[in-house]
Amino acid sequence: MAETELLENVYPIGSRLNELGRLEVGGCDVVELAAEFGTPAYIVAEDDLRARARGLQSAFGAASDDFELIFASKAFPCAAICALFAEEGFGCDVASAGEMAIALSGGVPAAKIQMHGNAKSELDLQRAVELGVGAIVVDNLRDLDRLERLVESPAKQRVYLRVAPGINPDTHPAISTGGPNTKFGFDLEHAPAAIARAQQIGSLNLAGLHFHIGSQIFDLSPFEGALQSLASLGDFKAYNLGGGLAAAYTAQDQPPSYAEYAAVKAGALESVFGPGHRLLDEPGRALVANGCVTLYSVESVKRNVDTYVAVDGGMSDNLRPMLYGARYEAEIADRFGGGTACHLVGKHCESGDILIRGADLNQPAAGDLVVVPATGAYGHAMANNYNGALRPPVIFASNGDARVVVRRESDDDLLVRDV
Repeated sequence: MAETELLENVYPIGSRLNELGRLEVGGCDVVELAAEFGTPAYIVAEDDLRARARGLQSAFGAASDDFELIFASKAFPCAAICALFAEEGFGCDVASAGEMAIALSGGVPAAKIQMHGNAKSELDLQRAVELGVGAIVVDNLRDLDRLERLVESPAKQRVYLRVAPGINPDTHPAISTGGPNTKFGFDLEHAPAAIARAQQIGSLNLAGLHFHIGSQIFDLSPFEGALQSLASLGDFKAYNLGGGLAAAYTAQDQPPSYAEYAAVKAGALESVFGPGHRLLDEPGRALVANGCVTLYSVESVKRNVDTYVAVDGGMSDNLRPMLYGARYEAEIADRFGGGTACHLVGKHCESGDILIRGADLNQPAAGDLVVVPATGAYGHAMANNYNGALRPPVIFASNGDARVVVRRESDDDLLVRDV
């Protein structure tokens, strides 16, 4: 596979190897970015995110006459990211009062925010109601009890009822969310009573039903089956089909196109319920995964039966490989190509702190700069302070310029809550 194809498939749109053999992202030489901002660091190609946002809007516009796209901010909860997608016409899905504060800080209007979550607190719902969010996704009966008390007539709070349609897509069990035995939503047996309860509350407007069957989905056929499962619950004006579209994490991954994704969902909705229904969708990973790379510095290379290349990050900045076996690729930033079979490992006091088992790097040595692509989804979101690690900065790169949108943590940040 040609280098240009490789960079386009897994790396941000427009990434290239420059005349020095160094990776450029957003027109910026990543070796220079590492020198300026340090490592580890999340480098986000701003124009990549905008291109993907516009591509999804165009795809759904071609497939549906009535749709709304809502960025699933849990994938990358950052004010600058939320602001970017709001500028591109997206709403914002949040799963807590904290994520809502991030979205509001990014300038997302409350009316464009959707509050989600399977265990929303009193504070989550109270703030959502007080701020006048556009919609609340009801996950359980206690949500309804609390909303009946919190929403005062004549106000009308728009809600969607989350239903588990009993569909398990072909994905990892940890990110499969639509089966019959899940912590999310109402199963098909209990959904009718919940719908009736919601319709009885005068201060609520049950706008439609919601489902989300899982993430990193390559086979789109389960979406129609999920809608068919909901057909027995009634005919509603709007249906939120969640997100789920896969992203490419390795050169071999070939996710469906945005056009295929939108056409399947819009076609399934019309096939099951007929024309005239509003389609909502919650893309997250498919918008942000490939728009970001993480930069690391190699601290040591040693051979203990296998070769271990240890970097200055790990499970504190990318927990996904340890959490559910997510696969990534890596390269030496100024020396692409393989030749050395190794394990790319983190700095943390855990044997499982392995970013990539079976990596292939070009003669790795201490002091090298390693780049791991496709880290935009859930890297920053799940970053933590294990072993006192300082969470990395988020750097936006565009047209050769770079700016910090989330600064690197400091030692003072680690101590700020101590009393």
